[in-house]
Amino acid sequence: MRKKLNITEGIFPMPVLMIATYNEDGSVNVMNAAWGTMQERDHVALNLTETHKTVKNIKARGAFTVSIADAAHVLEADYLGVVSGNRVTNKFENSGLTASKAEMVDAPVINEFPLCLECEFVEYQNGEYGCGVIGKVVNVTADESVMVGDKIDMSLVNAIAFDPYTHGYYKVTERVGNAFKDGLQLKK
Repeated sequence: MRKKLNITEGIFPMPVLMIATYNEDGSVNVMNAAWGTMQERDHVALNLTETHKTVKNIKARGAFTVSIADAAHVLEADYLGVVSGNRVTNKFENSGLTASKAEMVDAPVINEFPLCLECEFVEYQNGEYGCGVIGKVVNVTADESVMVGDKIDMSLVNAIAFDPYTHGYYKVTERVGNAFKDGLQLKK
């Protein structure tokens, strides 16, 4: 039997994406955003409102990075989501994380997160069903610790996902199948 639930952000898992920009003074700003996805192979869509300091920075600089949060840094990732850059100017410093300049865009890479997409700002959609920030991915980097040969091993990333029902974080680590292959067994 199925039970009716309250309407919420009911898709699980939701990614825990760390969106990084530079502030006007060149300092690092990072926010935690679970409302994001790939729009196409080389474009990201982030459902962020214009009230976020991060969105203002993206528009001003024309760039941002998206890092995949990992289990080793869940405390820092959550902190960067519960504290506003509009109110706490040194929130990145308070997190204890470090950053380097991205190779291809005017935005920081958070060193501790193992996977990072460097993005150029494309547009902001603010209509009733607009999705917010759209960015073109121009470079992807991964820490060697999550690589096997020249390929990324997602089980080593230890990515975390957000559970909107209970507000929990979960590790996403175990591979359970092969996309575009396993289902072929049912093809007649």
